[in-house]
Amino acid sequence: MSGRAKLTVFAALATLLTSWSLSPLVESQAWLLQAALLLTVQSAVGAGARRVPLARSLTVAAQLLVSLLLLALFFAGKVESTGSGPLAYFVTDFGSLFAQGVHDVGEFAIPAPLTDGIQLLLVSGVLVIGLLVDLLAVTARTAAAAGLPLLALYSVAAGLSGGGDASWFSFLLAGCGYLMLLWSEGRDRLAQWGRVFGAAPRAGAPADSGIGGGGPRATAPVRFGRRIGALALGMALVVPAALPALDDGLLGGPKEGEGSGGSGGTISAVNPLVSLQSNLNAQDNRVVLRYRTDSPQQGDQYLRILALDEFNGVKWEASGRALTDVPQQMPVPPGLGDQVRLGATEVTTNITASDGYTQRYLPMPYPATAVDIPGKWRFEPVGRTLVGDQLGRDKFQTVQGAEYKVRSLLLKPTAQQLQKAPAPDPAVREEYTRVPDNLPQVVGDTARQVTQGAKDDYSRAVRLQDYFAVSGGFRYDTQTASGTGPQAVARFLADKEGFCIHFAFSMAAMSRTLGIPARVAVGFTPGEKQPDGIVNVSMRDAHAWPELYFQGVGWTRFEPTPRSGLNVPDYSRAPAPAAQPSTPAPLPSQGAVQPAPAPSASAECPPALKRLGECGPTAPQQNAAAGAGPSVTAVLGWAALVLAVVGLPLLPLLWRNRLRARRLASGEVLAAWRELGDAAWDAGVAPDDALSPRRAASRVVELGRLEPDAAAAVHRVAGAVERALYAPPGAEVSYAGLADDVRQARAGLLASAGRLPRLRALLLPRSAARISWAVSARRSALASAASARLTALTSAASARLTALTSAVSARLTALRLRLPLRGRGPS
Repeated sequence: MSGRAKLTVFAALATLLTSWSLSPLVESQAWLLQAALLLTVQSAVGAGARRVPLARSLTVAAQLLVSLLLLALFFAGKVESTGSGPLAYFVTDFGSLFAQGVHDVGEFAIPAPLTDGIQLLLVSGVLVIGLLVDLLAVTARTAAAAGLPLLALYSVAAGLSGGGDASWFSFLLAGCGYLMLLWSEGRDRLAQWGRVFGAAPRAGAPADSGIGGGGPRATAPVRFGRRIGALALGMALVVPAALPALDDGLLGGPKEGEGSGGSGGTISAVNPLVSLQSNLNAQDNRVVLRYRTDSPQQGDQYLRILALDEFNGVKWEASGRALTDVPQQMPVPPGLGDQVRLGATEVTTNITASDGYTQRYLPMPYPATAVDIPGKWRFEPVGRTLVGDQLGRDKFQTVQGAEYKVRSLLLKPTAQQLQKAPAPDPAVREEYTRVPDNLPQVVGDTARQVTQGAKDDYSRAVRLQDYFAVSGGFRYDTQTASGTGPQAVARFLADKEGFCIHFAFSMAAMSRTLGIPARVAVGFTPGEKQPDGIVNVSMRDAHAWPELYFQGVGWTRFEPTPRSGLNVPDYSRAPAPAAQPSTPAPLPSQGAVQPAPAPSASAECPPALKRLGECGPTAPQQNAAAGAGPSVTAVLGWAALVLAVVGLPLLPLLWRNRLRARRLASGEVLAAWRELGDAAWDAGVAPDDALSPRRAASRVVELGRLEPDAAAAVHRVAGAVERALYAPPGAEVSYAGLADDVRQARAGLLASAGRLPRLRALLLPRSAARISWAVSARRSALASAASARLTALTSAASARLTALTSAVSARLTALRLRLPLRGRGPS
């Protein structure tokens, strides 16, 4: 194997070893085999193009073209076609699958399921990096620069995966691949210089090793390079572990609120549209929780994850609060009075989380009184939230696969109790009625306008709920872009369309402008009850709702979102008949759990909405063309594509066979001689028109290394050519075995050539250059003919114009002579 061939192999191997760092990003590593196969073909195409040889730009173009065709072949039919024919697939469907992959990357948490779109992104990314590495290391012969795309690939993978226990192994593989690439290039460069004089060769060592003959010690450059590589690899592995002071901040490590042990630490701020949603495995219809409960009102069994109690003018988030150990018996919920607490029912809920649900915050009914769960958890008393503790470097306790039991209170406040609730504690009112200074005035004005005439906070809250859910003309729309800032609230009030985030955030903000303590809760609706009594909670059940504070009752759930399938609490229903609904989907009054249908007629759901489960159940799409089979246009298009892909590489072969058959069938000596010259040219013997036939035949025999029989055939053809050129007219110049001699000479030329030159002579014959020559000659002839024709037309037009001018001039002269001479008198 030549040095460049070895360099090609090591370049592909370095890319493949570095691509292993992408494996933690997805659940399955099946894509690696496909990437390895396509990378091998891409490298082989590059090696073949360089062997021809082709220009560097053509080599890269050939690799890129073959890679695209293979990707199209492997991923054909992975997405529902929106058109017919190959053009629709390449332009529309293939692009749709790529866009779906980008969508899935932002949709799923790590490790993500290996969807077709994500697999396309991974494989195509590895091929792009492999093409860059091959271009730099092999085509451009700069292996050191090839480390840049390899570093980019590893950095992206390490940044997305967040490190982990296997990160050192991924780095070791990538580093070894790069070092092997450098070693291969060094060996190849030294070999080009021939033998390096140095230590005496060792007994039995090869004398042409190119590195000093394989003496007892490596030569100084090789020895020095090995030391540098080993030192760099060792420092990259050891230095990060030896610098614990760099753990904080940008380089990772425990952050504020993620410490473990003791009663210290805080719960860090969380943006529900970023941090929380990225932890939800938002696959459509994927069940993330299963539970069984003895609650008599299962429709009120919301599973609450987190409370967002701080509105800073940009977004709602959870304020930083102190964490404590999880108590065996949780304290009484804030604001809950004895009258409501004694009328409550304690229920028990046994919950099981799926293995793919990696949320750090524990979903549980509110208010929970006791939690029995294994693992390391911390308790935040104000929001009554359980958060997973830190287990190690960049590793935290999650809900993944947990089985836990929660005892909670089923509160049954009445409208009269809420209406007669005393003023809230001043500290609670101070903290939970803060609004940012940049909150648009329209928010407060609208809140006061909607609640005009209400005498108490409860009546105001009910009017706000009814304004959003019933009488305000709002529409539930999954296509609305999610926004949480103050301008987003004002825009939502003007456009009157959005999903649960908009309704919950807006009602909480408007309640605060009215002096009602409010916050936003994020979690799950009750889910769908199965025949065996177990309730399944999927990602479509994720939800956000406002919680308002009433002294004596505590934090109370309201439901302003006009989405079918949501349960409005009985205590929040207005005593008077509500206004006529302005939306076609009324809120149900019963407490039974119902499956949530798709909330809108939109064909797709935005990623942010899918993460919070606001798309409803995924309805099976009806394919109107199902069973009709492919159209004739599609069949013809795919057939043309297959013929083009298969036939294009065979066109030179087919052209040479046809030309050879036509030349030899004519029986003409000069045509057979031209065919023999082209056959020698295809085998690597370039033509030389300055030589005589006899000298040209000797040159073909010598350079083509022909056997005696094939050499004799060449000389017989050359003799016939001499007779054709110099024999007197009428002499017989051809002979019966002329065509057979040409075929025998061609077979001898091919037999003496190597495997690759023989393959090139068949598939990419050098004599195909005559096509371009013929095209150029034809173009020149056409240009000359057109020029001559144009010159003739111009001359004819000029002559015609001259004749017309002369005729007009003569006619004018004749008329002037015929006119009478007026004014002539006697002199």
